[in-house]
Amino acid sequence: MIVSPHRRLAAGAALLAAIAGGVVPATTAHAAPAAPAASAATTPAPPAPDMEGVTAALNAAMANGAPGAMARFTGPDGVQTRAVGVRDRVSGAAMDTRARFRVGSVSKTFSSVVLLQLVDEGRVELDAPVNRYLPGLLPDDRITVRHLLTHRSGLADYTDKMFAQTVPGFESVRNRVFTYQELVDLSLAEPRTTEPGVAYKYSNANFVVVGMLIEKITGKPVGQEYQRRIIKPLGLRNTSYVHPDTRIQGLHARGYLHPDEAGAALVDSTEQTVSWAQSAGAVVSSPADLNTFMTALMRGRLLSPRTLEAMTTVTPTDAANTRFYGLGLRRYDLSCGAQVFGHTGTVQGYYTYAFATRDGRRSLSAMANTSNRGAANTALGGSLEAAFCGKKPAAAASSRTARTVPVLPAEADLPERR
Repeated sequence: MIVSPHRRLAAGAALLAAIAGGVVPATTAHAAPAAPAASAATTPAPPAPDMEGVTAALNAAMANGAPGAMARFTGPDGVQTRAVGVRDRVSGAAMDTRARFRVGSVSKTFSSVVLLQLVDEGRVELDAPVNRYLPGLLPDDRITVRHLLTHRSGLADYTDKMFAQTVPGFESVRNRVFTYQELVDLSLAEPRTTEPGVAYKYSNANFVVVGMLIEKITGKPVGQEYQRRIIKPLGLRNTSYVHPDTRIQGLHARGYLHPDEAGAALVDSTEQTVSWAQSAGAVVSSPADLNTFMTALMRGRLLSPRTLEAMTTVTPTDAANTRFYGLGLRRYDLSCGAQVFGHTGTVQGYYTYAFATRDGRRSLSAMANTSNRGAANTALGGSLEAAFCGKKPAAAASSRTARTVPVLPAEADLPERR
């Protein structure tokens, strides 16, 4: 990636970030701003992760239909991993935290980073109409680049209709290869959900258009831009964009899709093109690489301070005021007051959580190898509370030391029927 001189990486900042976070310095990444010195007397140390609680969340995901689950936590005291169940129901192979898997909508954060790097380079403006760069693509010149990244464009999510019947819908697209235009046309065939900029409404169509923007502005396939701007600089050895190949190379967890009908056998959904998602959800990665990516992003290694500030500026997406969305990035406010940034992911056979604290010092990636089972997704999300809030205080102290945050269902990145 070509970076203008005033944004080139300072070697000292990169080395400090690498030592603190276990991330390989990258000459093409942005320099992180120096963190202000904190007083130990005024800034309490974050709680130690409750790895027993993380394991309990993984087991709860299994109890709700996942064949296996795993999590990897990084913090000041190093790396801690947990795995339960199996990654392959046929061979019985145990879940392995080194395994690769489909990360679903965590791909949206990869796409956002690439597009925001183009903003840093002056090649695209956040508040410019999408049609400036893709003339005639959208029927409304008021839809801006920012509206896409914040899910406020009003473009309908074509996956609602595509997966109205979960398994038949999946099988109809498992091996199909779409063009971006075909996916946009599917969205435009449906009524728009809101006026541009008025309200948040999650739609995979937004990030299909983001992929189109990346390819139009750079003249390169989106997979090459992931590789050049994120994967290679950060040394993500187990991350790739394999579309339209159907296979996951190397050690990987197989994915299992729940049919809509109660009691029906799980469907092995591992092999698929993911062409129905592409830049909205076709990345393959591993727990370690997701930790590295989110840590590097939060520490300012991928974006300028100004653009990272824009990315992490969020608005609520739920009435409980605990979930928020920025530019291709979620923020969750946890019961202990911790705020974590990242993204959730759903693709047939896999649920993923990849989050980090704003300072990048702590991160968690978690995966359960199933989908269309919302209770399993919600249970897996409990790993965030355990990892970032630590052990819950005693009941007598709980009301004094922790905010009451309702247990909410997991956010759905795809339509789910169970």
